[in-house]
Amino acid sequence: MTILAFDWILLLEKFILIVVVIFGSLGIALYSTFAERKVAGILQDRPGPNRAGPFGLFQPFADGLKLIMKEEIIPTNSSKFLFVLGPILAMTAALMTSAVIPWGSKVHLFGRDISLQIADVNIGILYIFGVVSMGVYGIMIGGWASNNKFSLMAALRGASQAISYELAMGLSLIALLMLTGSLSLKTIVEQQMAPGHWWNIVYQPVGFLIFIICAFAECNRTPFDLPEAENELNFGYHQEYSSMKLGFYLFSEYVNMFISSVVMACLFFGGYDIPFVNEAALSPNTAATLGVLALLIKSFIFIFIFMWVRWTIPRFRYDQLMNLGWKTLVPLALINMLVTGAVILWRMGA
Repeated sequence: MTILAFDWILLLEKFILIVVVIFGSLGIALYSTFAERKVAGILQDRPGPNRAGPFGLFQPFADGLKLIMKEEIIPTNSSKFLFVLGPILAMTAALMTSAVIPWGSKVHLFGRDISLQIADVNIGILYIFGVVSMGVYGIMIGGWASNNKFSLMAALRGASQAISYELAMGLSLIALLMLTGSLSLKTIVEQQMAPGHWWNIVYQPVGFLIFIICAFAECNRTPFDLPEAENELNFGYHQEYSSMKLGFYLFSEYVNMFISSVVMACLFFGGYDIPFVNEAALSPNTAATLGVLALLIKSFIFIFIFMWVRWTIPRFRYDQLMNLGWKTLVPLALINMLVTGAVILWRMGA
């Protein structure tokens, strides 16, 4: 009987990669708050934050320190355990989605090939959908445990919105999966990097349009920020929260925005593929480094689009939100799926 030795070095590699991805995601989410205020300032012809540090670069740390030093308030009539669990679940779900994202190709260090992906599972897209669905429980639990009618109404809105738009998002991905034949994000990225193959945005422009609209809704971003409609529901589902519990809810939204941008870049824009560059002609480490930068640049472009739309388009009414999801996006996704299937069958017959 052969006993396989446990690879402790591989475990250490994965642990380091997990730490880098988590702190990198939190750092990008932290500075996304600063970038959003700067983008808003530019669009509204004002400077934005510019006092804390040079060019205002320390403003995110000032905001984080303020949240940490605020008093922890738990409403007397709230369900205390669930009240604390809600923001923890929201942040945990936001960070867990990054586990199956291929951040780059392999790097060669210390005589080993190190994969820049925490877990290459063959159902990566299903994993992301499952974890994202768990994040809705963070909103529902927090809104219900607050014992506040406005928080509960906002949580119900958030759950209804997520269910409605996850359906259209899933249908838009079915057409893409029919073309790729795989649920693995790494496989999908490698297919787009293959010679003679274009990025999936060329083959699925309608699917991408549906996906990005649904991503706005899943991240509760304007014009789909109905769960946080201040003029209707005071402060939304996290109205009773303070200090870092509120910070967890706020930062989880920016983490979700970043991860959504990375997923869109992987599914439709080649992931870590470097445009107009032959990666095979580069050394493995150079190709991996440039690939990570290419993926981040694509993601930052999507983050800018998220912010741009927030400060240019007004919020929908709730009936408009539901009509768009059920009466427009779902039928459009079904038609796109049927057309894609017909084209695939026609090519097979030809």
